[in-house]
Parts: sequence; C-alpha cells; structure tokens
Amino acid sequence: MFDGWRTRAPAINARGLRPVFVVFMGLSLVQMLSACIFSSERPDLAAEIPPRYGAGRGESAPPALDWWRGFRSRELTNLIEEAQLANFDIGAAIGRILQADAQAKIVGAPLLPAVNFVGFAERFKNPGAPERNLFHAALNASYEIDFWGKNRAISEAAQELAIAARFNRDVVAVSTVVSVATAYFLVVSAQERLRIARQNVAAAERILTLIKQRFDAGTASALEVAQQETLVTSQRVIIPALDQQLRQNEATLAALIGRAPAFLKVRGGSLYALGLPRVSAGLPSELLFQRPDIRAAEARLVSAEASVVAARAAFFPSITLTGEYGVTSAALKNLFTPQAIFYQIAANLAQPVFDGFRLEGQLEAAKGRQLELLGSYRRIIVTAFADVEQALIAVADSAELERLQVQALDAAQRAFAIAEIRLREGTVDLTTVLQLQQALFSAQDNRAQARLARLQAVLSLFQALGGSWLPPPPKDHVNVKQ
Repeated sequence: MFDGWRTRAPAINARGLRPVFVVFMGLSLVQMLSACIFSSERPDLAAEIPPRYGAGRGESAPPALDWWRGFRSRELTNLIEEAQLANFDIGAAIGRILQADAQAKIVGAPLLPAVNFVGFAERFKNPGAPERNLFHAALNASYEIDFWGKNRAISEAAQELAIAARFNRDVVAVSTVVSVATAYFLVVSAQERLRIARQNVAAAERILTLIKQRFDAGTASALEVAQQETLVTSQRVIIPALDQQLRQNEATLAALIGRAPAFLKVRGGSLYALGLPRVSAGLPSELLFQRPDIRAAEARLVSAEASVVAARAAFFPSITLTGEYGVTSAALKNLFTPQAIFYQIAANLAQPVFDGFRLEGQLEAAKGRQLELLGSYRRIIVTAFADVEQALIAVADSAELERLQVQALDAAQRAFAIAEIRLREGTVDLTTVLQLQQALFSAQDNRAQARLARLQAVLSLFQALGGSWLPPPPKDHVNVKQ
C-alpha cells in the first residue's frame, strides 16, 4: 500500500508538459477571441465641473482641520473633541473599516501560495498480514497562477471598498461634528431667548405697574390694564417652551458625545459671544477632493471597475500548481532518512465550457453595478455643488438679515425707551406703548434667531465643503477621472 502510493507521484518532465501547454494555448486563444465581444473600456464619467460657484468669488483660503475653533468657544471645542472619541456612530464606522480591511485580506489570499503541514501516525492491520505502522510528515502547497488578473482584480476591488469605508467614516465624523455644533448653538440660542423672554416679562411688568398707578389715579381704564396683563402673560408663556427646547437640545448633545443626559451640563453663554469664522468656498474642482462622500463614491466606482475585470477574467482558463514534499516511513526511526523523502508536483487546468450562462450573468451584473455606481457618483458630485451653492446663499442672506434685524432692534429700543419715559410723565397714549412693547419683544427675539440662522449657515457651508480641505489623493488612485 505504502510503496504503491509513492509510485503514483512521478516527477513531471518537459516532454510530458508539452501536450498540456499545446492544449492550454489553444483554449486560451479561443477564449481571447471570444472575449473580444466584451468591452473593456471605462464608461465616461460625464461629470461637468463648473469653473466657479454662482454665489462665490472662487478664491481659496483653506481652513484648519479643527475649523470649529473659529467659533471661539472653548466649551464647543471640548464637546466636539469628546464626540470624535466617544460618538457611537463614529465607533461603528471604525468597526466597518476593520471589517473591510479583514475582507481585503481574505480575498487577497489567493495571490499568495497556500502552504499546509500534514502529519500523522497510524497503526493498521490487513487480513492475513501482520500489524504495520505508518508515519507521515509533509508540506502541501498550492498556488493559482493569476495569468488573467482575476485574483488581483478581486483583491483591488476589496481594497477600494476598504478605502471607501475610511471615507465613510469621515462622512460620519463630519456629520457628527456638525450635529454637535448645531445642538450646541440651539442650546445657547435657547439660553439667549430665555434671557430675553425674562427681561421682557420684567419690562412688561414694569409697564403694568405704571398703568395700574394711572388706573388708581383715574387716568387709565380697566381695559388698558387688562391689555397689559395679557401682554405680560403672553411673555410668560414663552418661557416654558424655550426651557423645553433648552433641555431637549442638551439631551441631544449628550447623546452625540456618548453620555447620558444626566451627566452633561452645558454652561453655554451669550449667542453673540460666539465667533463667525471666515470660510471661502474655493474652486468647484477642489470639492472632488474635499468631500469624503465624493471620495467614497469614487472608491466604490473603482472597486466596481475591478469587479468587472475579475468577472471578465473568469472566462479564461484557471491554472493551479500543487506540490507536496515530506517524509513517510513504516518505522519512526527511519522517518527522517533520505530514503523516506517523497515529493509530488502537479499542474491542473480548468476551462469553463458551459455553465448555463452563469459567468456571462456575473459579468453583466458587474457591469450593471458599475453603471449604477457611476450614476450615484455623478449625482453626489452635482448634489455637492448644489449644497455649496445653497450654503453660500444662506451665508450671504443670513448676514444681511442679521444686519437688518440689528437696525430694527435699535429702532425699537429707542422708541420703547421714549415711550416709557413719556408714560411716566403721562404724555403718551397707552395703546402706543403696548404696540411699541410688542414690537420691541419681537425685534429682540428675531435678532436672536437671525444670529442663530447665521451661525447655522456658516456651519452648513463647512459641511458642504466636506468639513475641511483634505490633501489630494495620489495620482495612481484617482484613475476613474482619467
């Protein structure tokens, strides 16, 4: 049994390999001719890049990576930095990166030989024969020759998906930073509007006291007292709603940094103490490198291109080399002697002949996936340009709105101050005082909301630009734009 098994593994000489290679070359020629029906050209990206933004001037002033420091809030900076470390969505995105890296290793394994150690010892007895021992120790190796680049293309597709996973993590990180800043601005805005509401209640009560004094003196009517009491009550009603907004946004902020709401206390401050960082949109072509969602879509498109290559290569023959080298003996003491050495070398060729159009279907599916991702890539680019345009418009218009609201507030404050003085002097109509109060209270609240809108507009521009300027990718990576 042992000797017969050894004799089935002769060495392969050149004369024995010659017919194999003749058959192999013939099959390869047939496949290369039949593969001409499949186009290997890349689809046209057809992504039209405008020379400049319609709402921008085109200059480029790259902000720092920690652009949120431009809002000049130490508390906001600490919250963002904590979110970058503790946010659960970012942690999940990092987990997806690890999975993508592991998958790239798995599918890249066929590019290297597979080597296994096999060892065993057994004792057996055949009928009519004495008991015998068999000791065996060997290394098995197999390797698929990647003539047509199928395995390399599969590996490149997985590597590009791993790159896309990293850019997806950046998308989540930018979104998280923007969400933290938005929640913080809403908290500070609610605090500011609460202060205004309480000041307005105090001012309305002060006017109510003066009207009651005039009522006691017989120079004011009960209707005028009731109107002022209604105004005081309407201002008090605003406070619970604003307090609700404040506490709910604090809870949202706590969740974004990975804390329970009970463990977070936001100090906040004045809405007008926050800075307004200057940011330029730059050139539209820079957006292709700045936005991580565009870079992720590009990596997925490159992965799909490699998948098409792999699906096309599956039509060609597959050649696998196998080998085994080791020692085997019926006696343990002779196991590692020269007489116990054996080896086996084999070359296997497999050529698809008919598989029910499975390979053709896989190729068509890969091409369809490529076209799908191409459409997604174009859509993301156009959407990115639209996001920047909308953000630029919002920044300009919100700045103008705040300027006008400041003017309206100044006028309302002057008018109310004059009306209050004249009310004390008894030389003003109470209806006029009531109208001026309402105008002042609305102007104060509108000014605070205009400030919030301007901060959010600047924040939206940073997000539309990808959060920050990223270094350009290596030229050998951005091959879908060639």
